[in-house]
Amino acid sequence: MTVTRSDGAREFRSLNIAVLVVSDTRTEADDRSGKTLAERLLKSGHTLAEKRIVPDNVYRIRAVVSQWIADEAVQAVITTGGTGVTGRDGTPEAVAPLFDKTLDGFGELFRALSFQEIKTSTMQSRALAGVANGTYIFCLPGSSGACHTAWDQLIKEQLDYRTRPCNLVELMSRLREV
Repeated sequence: MTVTRSDGAREFRSLNIAVLVVSDTRTEADDRSGKTLAERLLKSGHTLAEKRIVPDNVYRIRAVVSQWIADEAVQAVITTGGTGVTGRDGTPEAVAPLFDKTLDGFGELFRALSFQEIKTSTMQSRALAGVANGTYIFCLPGSSGACHTAWDQLIKEQLDYRTRPCNLVELMSRLREV
């Protein structure tokens, strides 16, 4: 359903967004990246559906993300951590097999924006995004700076129904088409 004001402007639509912190060392007390994402999405008018921290383990990551994409109340998932190249970094391997569609442009744009901030170190990022069971999933690096960049410059506008010429929210009703 399109909600439009009399002046033609669209009304904001709040989404239920879950945040997953992937880390072997972080706890609620010292997690900065997950807190950054939670604060930003709440400030933008969205609802924090749930926030969890899991170790860098492909099966633990996949289990939590699978639970959220099976929950029709969760409309988007943002993970932070586990997108690097070390042996323990497994977020892309955990999440990519769940995708019905991959949003290649997200990783490309994220790395282009990150290049302006961290130069060639951005090539180590395997940030990615996609859609699974009608749920948007964004996988970000574990630094709070990466979370700032991704939310402020990419995700925030695409999860805002008012963004023109187009945004991901307006496509939500069509994500499960066959």
